[in-house]
Amino acid sequence: MMAMASSDSPSSADTSGTWLEVFITFLKLGCTSFGGPVAHLGYFHKELVERRRWLSDAHYAQLLAVCQFLPGPASSQLGFALGLTRAGWRGAISAFVGFTLPSALVLFVAAGLMTSIEGDWLTSVIHGLKLVAVVIVTDAVWGMAQKLCQTWLTRAIALMVASGLLLMTFMDGVALGISVALTQILMILLAAVVGFILKPSVEAQASALLTLNYGRKLGSIFLLLFTLLLLLTLPVLNQYGVLVMARDFYQAGALVFGGGHVVLPLLESSTVAVGHLTNEAFLAGYGAAQAVPGPLFTFAAYLGALVPAGATPALQALVAIMAIFLPGFLLLLGVLPFWAQLSEKVAVRQALVTVNAAVVGLLLATLVTPVISSSIVNVWDLAVAVGGLMLLRKWHCSPLAVVFFCVVSIVLIYSFT
Repeated sequence: MMAMASSDSPSSADTSGTWLEVFITFLKLGCTSFGGPVAHLGYFHKELVERRRWLSDAHYAQLLAVCQFLPGPASSQLGFALGLTRAGWRGAISAFVGFTLPSALVLFVAAGLMTSIEGDWLTSVIHGLKLVAVVIVTDAVWGMAQKLCQTWLTRAIALMVASGLLLMTFMDGVALGISVALTQILMILLAAVVGFILKPSVEAQASALLTLNYGRKLGSIFLLLFTLLLLLTLPVLNQYGVLVMARDFYQAGALVFGGGHVVLPLLESSTVAVGHLTNEAFLAGYGAAQAVPGPLFTFAAYLGALVPAGATPALQALVAIMAIFLPGFLLLLGVLPFWAQLSEKVAVRQALVTVNAAVVGLLLATLVTPVISSSIVNVWDLAVAVGGLMLLRKWHCSPLAVVFFCVVSIVLIYSFT
């Protein structure tokens, strides 16, 4: 079982949960977390920090910052870490299964159906789900900013990080020759340096200390296993089969920074480019992945079921899912014990104050683009998003009610305009 630094404050993390509680909670999130990876962070914050009070805002931001540094699906890694801190190893596995299972099953079924499904109504539904992401992420940014940006220093850092990331996004990294994903990491590192130098108060960070039930030795084994599996999957096998498919999906999960959407070119190169799948089938599956809740990496279930790897579609889908998620989880498990030891030092805790503010800035930048910029295209979209935000913040409705409101509103509006 994992434990946190003890505290009687309501913001302290509660580690007394069971794997079944974690599974049910994340199964609900897996069925309702529409809107993509960034929106998932909002759903997690709303459900686990605000509603269930499993952990504090500071602890949540700390875990999110760690996941932002690592390749792989940040929202799924964060869910895995949240399950781990709540109920140990079983909690971590339960969080992964609960959050991943719904969309993986839907996309597995979609592998045989989505190529024949089309229509304007589907476009309207997907657009409505994008507006759900606007509502959820706005709520999360607002809530985290209130807790983690209470001083002039943290507010300034959040705004500077958001401004810098937005500038890099609009410039597409051309001027400096670096990607937006790398810029995010550099911004977090720079915020940590500011914390080391200015030494802000760390009282609010006391409840965010992370203590694991395993140490650096086991963490090193996880890191070694990640590296060995990556090296073992590098040689090109002559005949395509389940092992080669697992290699391709493991490499995709291990070598991608910047979230679920960034993995698409890697998956396309190992399926469409080599002739295992048509471009039309690939894009149809991607459209389905956009429309379902849960992690975008479950797109692997769709692809795994369709590629000609010589096994049953169900087995291929399962292997693809496990292969694409495994490297991110191995890295996370390897890094966490080293991070836990570092976070006990006062200087590191001071840096965490500014790092948490940088995370708020990162989410704010992502809210502006691509969440808002790709979702709100007219006054009707703005009205629906504002209505959804009022449902969530003023009338305290559930995220599922927001999903229903946004999707139904957009379908009706687009049907009569």
